[in-house]
Amino acid sequence: MKKKNVVIAQSGGPTPVINNSLLGIIDTCKNYPNRFGTIYAGLNGIEGILKEELLNLSAQEEKEIKLLATTPAAGSIGTCRYKLKEKQKEDFNRIIEVFNAHDIGYFFYIGGNDSMDTANKVSLLAKEKGLELIATGVPKTIDNDVGDSEFKLIDHTPGYGSVARYWAYNIQNANEENKGSYTSDPVLVIQVMGRKIGFIPASARLADPNREMPLQIYMAESGLNLQQLADNVNDELKKSKRVIVVISEGFPVGDIGESKDAFGHTQFSASEITVQQIVVNYLNKVGLKAHGSARGQVAGTDQRDTIIYASTVDLEEAYNVGKKAVEIAINDGTGYMSTILREPGSEYKIKYDKVPLEKVANSERKFPLSWLTPNKIDVTDEFIKYARPLIGEKWVNVPIENGLQRFTRFKPIFAEKKCKEYIPEAYRK
Repeated sequence: MKKKNVVIAQSGGPTPVINNSLLGIIDTCKNYPNRFGTIYAGLNGIEGILKEELLNLSAQEEKEIKLLATTPAAGSIGTCRYKLKEKQKEDFNRIIEVFNAHDIGYFFYIGGNDSMDTANKVSLLAKEKGLELIATGVPKTIDNDVGDSEFKLIDHTPGYGSVARYWAYNIQNANEENKGSYTSDPVLVIQVMGRKIGFIPASARLADPNREMPLQIYMAESGLNLQQLADNVNDELKKSKRVIVVISEGFPVGDIGESKDAFGHTQFSASEITVQQIVVNYLNKVGLKAHGSARGQVAGTDQRDTIIYASTVDLEEAYNVGKKAVEIAINDGTGYMSTILREPGSEYKIKYDKVPLEKVANSERKFPLSWLTPNKIDVTDEFIKYARPLIGEKWVNVPIENGLQRFTRFKPIFAEKKCKEYIPEAYRK
């Protein structure tokens, strides 16, 4: 088979381990020098491909490539929230034009459900246009919402294990704060990510699997309202004198002046008011059955870009799904996503496999309602059994240079542009 060049790109919100998938792809492609030529990255995802901004990864220093293993988020090659819609025919034709111009035969797209839809569309279009292109998806999302609710397409997505670990540890820390200051601040309300699916707020329970903390978890799926939340909080205050409330950013509290991204997803951190603030205000207004006030905090994007909390299990699996994607491209051809499947049995074991992109494109897994406790403010032991192995046992070893974390720093070496300048359709006025 004729050697062809490679483009790797990322889309959507990043994770602490996303670059390990990138590293897995790069390393594995380099193991097949007779099949894969120059390895490029689309700078800022599909936008970089549309603009013909192809970062030459093959020209980077090996040291910088290896540092991807402990470099979080998307700063190395960028990401985007650019939605390729059916009607944007020029955008799709532009992708084919750029791939043709640079002899691209392999396209690896790291992302969530929308990204798998993009990879699927590119794969189908390449076939239609007669381009010899193998498009392969690599799963990524902290929300753990890619795939099906039966966990048959994918057990969990890389990124989730690390954000679950982040919250397990931060709730432990918050509990130490709360139990020391409850005489004046009896209620601590903590907002976590999770628009509609509750895997992230549910992970707070991993901080306290034996249920010794006065911890209440409010997911979007709970079906509860503010009044019920306040009643639950006051019931716990009567019993424990303090409460830690973990609340999903998607918990229904009324109008928050929301803004939306290109995918139509609510941007909670860019909206007029936070869910946490509404809950804190409401609790203080109706009154607490304890001396003092409710206080709140909102973790920002640090929950998806903090490498020191990353799960070593998650890091390893992220690398391996990248590696598996290359093997799929070699052995199975276009139109698949690499996946993680859990083996039956009490011991945590997984295998890496493939699933057709069309099955996961725009899919949205739901949190199993059977994993919610009857009172709707906690999760069951079945969830703990599912999530506990994902956060691992060890601390990640992050290189330090001059007292600071040392992350990948790629040089701005780009492929020479061969196509006319192009403005993506969604950005035209």
